[in-house]
Amino acid sequence: MTSPAEPKSGPKTGPRRIVLTGFMGSGKTTVGPLVAQSLGWRFVDADDVIAEEARCTIPELFQREGEAAFRERESAVIARLAGGDRLVLALGGGAIETEATRSLLLRAPQTLLVHLQVELPTTLARCRGTEQLRPVLADQANLAGRYQRRLPLYQIAHLSIAVDRLTPEEVADAVVRAAECRPLHGSTPNSPHAS
Repeated sequence: MTSPAEPKSGPKTGPRRIVLTGFMGSGKTTVGPLVAQSLGWRFVDADDVIAEEARCTIPELFQREGEAAFRERESAVIARLAGGDRLVLALGGGAIETEATRSLLLRAPQTLLVHLQVELPTTLARCRGTEQLRPVLADQANLAGRYQRRLPLYQIAHLSIAVDRLTPEEVADAVVRAAECRPLHGSTPNSPHAS
């Protein structure tokens, strides 16, 4: 029997990878390492990989290439990473807008796509002061529109967890429980959601 201090070997019949999506401030890069540690898996932040490969920051990429070119780059990186085994992958907030990315993550065998659902006021409170690091947050005039446009796309994930009133540890526990209780012989969109 595994003690609470020891990492688990991961779900026996469930997903081999967990992908976290959600709007900025939902806690993907905070919760992801906690989930990975609990399962004994590795954690990867897609934005970190993109920035490392481009040898510049995400805001610099947005400025240099524009959002459309950035999304193409992002989609290619996610497609490559999403084949990893025993992996927790955090996506950038806008990655879900790319249809090829959504389709891949919803249909890839043994992949659990989890939406960390956050309300816009929570996002603004959590992200205040990080505008220089978050190109979308800096565009206050269009922020609410982006949130509303993305929300239904996030909600087609295999699972949604409302995170506003939960600690990162509670969110991570909910993700791990969902993975352990969810046999995946192949993933299908529009599965029941938790909140």
